[in-house]
Amino acid sequence: MIDILGSPVYGNITVGEILFSAVVMVLAVILAKSVTMYLRRIIGDRMEKNYRELILKLVYYLIILIGFVTILPVLGLNPSGLLVAGGITGIVIGFASQSVVSNLISGIFILWEKPIRIGDQVEVSGISGFVEDINVMSTILRTYDGLFVRIPNQTLFTGNITNYTGNVVRRFEYRIGIRYSDDAERAIGIIRRVIDEEPFALKNPSPAVFVDELGDNAVIISVKIWSPVQVWYDVKMRLLAKIKAELERSGIEIPFPQRVVWFANELELKDSGKIG
Repeated sequence: MIDILGSPVYGNITVGEILFSAVVMVLAVILAKSVTMYLRRIIGDRMEKNYRELILKLVYYLIILIGFVTILPVLGLNPSGLLVAGGITGIVIGFASQSVVSNLISGIFILWEKPIRIGDQVEVSGISGFVEDINVMSTILRTYDGLFVRIPNQTLFTGNITNYTGNVVRRFEYRIGIRYSDDAERAIGIIRRVIDEEPFALKNPSPAVFVDELGDNAVIISVKIWSPVQVWYDVKMRLLAKIKAELERSGIEIPFPQRVVWFANELELKDSGKIG
């Protein structure tokens, strides 16, 4: 079918109207990207990354939505009719996609409550890693192996979250075994001296070094140290090596497991000459 201007007509829509709608949507996408890029430069680091990214996404999709609503009359669609139809459809879809709505609501609460932030080291549902991104539907973790894992926000919000970097300091602990023949007080003094020489071992909270257990093969000394969370792992690895080296240099050894085995027929074996 051809209209009076000579353009083909598909139903009640001409090719010109289709092209106009396409141009409007392309311009809306370009405008949305330009506005979000401009806002990103303006906001910079003045706002937390979580909120900044959420606002930018809302602005982007709002501009796209305005462009879509603009072309509805051109395409012969009644916005009010679409709202009624969309409301009915939304109810039907809502029952079929409760998990989607739950993830959305959970994402909003996560952004509001802020149990985690981008860059934190966390453990969620047995998965440990760095928080790469927090969206309204899901959260992305980068594991220590470099894998990216998407966790639905419902799982994140209703589960247990361990935030390893949520506090500015973190404690680590050693359990060091020495021989019963070694002087435990001397070993404790050596360990304390090594800790005092470490600049990132905090004085407050103060470290704790004490005899914690009399084991089967060793006297167990418990060592508890606080350190800034940013250098926690490095300090833990460095101090353990230094403590081992200082104890060995002072003649205090970490004992090997020992077992004494008694034979019920030991005398018979001796008489038969099978053992000396």
